[in-house]
Order: sequence, then C-alpha cells, then structure tokens
Amino acid sequence: MQFKEERTFVLLKPDTIQRSLVGEVTTRFEKKGLKLVAMKMMRLDEALLREHYAHIADKDFYPGVEAFMKSSPVIAMCWEGLEVVQAVRILCGITKSRVADAGSIRGDLAMSIACNIIHASDSVENAKAEIARFFTAEEMFEYKKSDYEDVYTEEERA
Repeated sequence: MQFKEERTFVLLKPDTIQRSLVGEVTTRFEKKGLKLVAMKMMRLDEALLREHYAHIADKDFYPGVEAFMKSSPVIAMCWEGLEVVQAVRILCGITKSRVADAGSIRGDLAMSIACNIIHASDSVENAKAEIARFFTAEEMFEYKKSDYEDVYTEEERA
C-alpha cells in the first residue's frame, strides 16, 4: 500500500477564538506529527464566506452561519502530511458535535452543529481549492521538519 503526502485546509472558527481553544486544537495536529505550512488570523468578509459556503449559501439557515463566522476573527491553517485530509477529518470528528466520538476535537470541545470549533477539507480536491482561496503562494512555507522522517516507516514512504 502506498501513502501520498498531501496538504489540507483547516479553519478555526470564532468559537475556538472566543473560548481560548486555539492552542488545544493546534496541539492535537502537532502531536499527530503533521506539519504546519501556513497560518494566519483574519476576519472573513461576505464575499469570501459566500464563496467558501457556496454549497449552503441558498439555504434558509445561511444568514446565521455568515453572522457567526463574521462575529470574531478566525484562524486559517494549512497542514501537510501523509493522507492528511483523512487524518485531520478523523481528528476533528463528525459535524454533529454532541455525538462526535470522545477524543475527537468536536467530541471533546463542542456541543453545537453550527458552533463546532473547526472546519476541515473533506477531500484532496476541496483542500486544494480552499487553500488557494485563503492563502497566496507567498504565505505557504516549505521547510524540512527535523523529525519528519521519523514519523513514517520506510513502507509508508514507498
């Protein structure tokens, strides 16, 4: 079996900032052995939110989503690693936080479907689009992680 190194997009939502959980959430990705390649704090405007949430922008509940996402700054991040999209989705837990597995970010830290701490790309294709939406090429960093080679076995790197 071959594993492929990927990048994924993660957005820490306003409730993460408001509840002082940024370090708690970020630490989980670091402990997993993932590599942070971009990160910035920002306020989201209507245009960016409509693009990011285009799949729900016509729903009745969207105005509430937009108001929530504009209520506080967010933190956009890009993480890198082997099969990182799937790994991050598992770490995050399911969207319905009240029933997310204990040990997952949402299972441990959130109770709401709307205020569920975090967004993470759901596919490699969406990750590429979301990373491009939130980061310029100049904001992405290439570097050698000193212990990166020790994270994976020779078989996984093959």
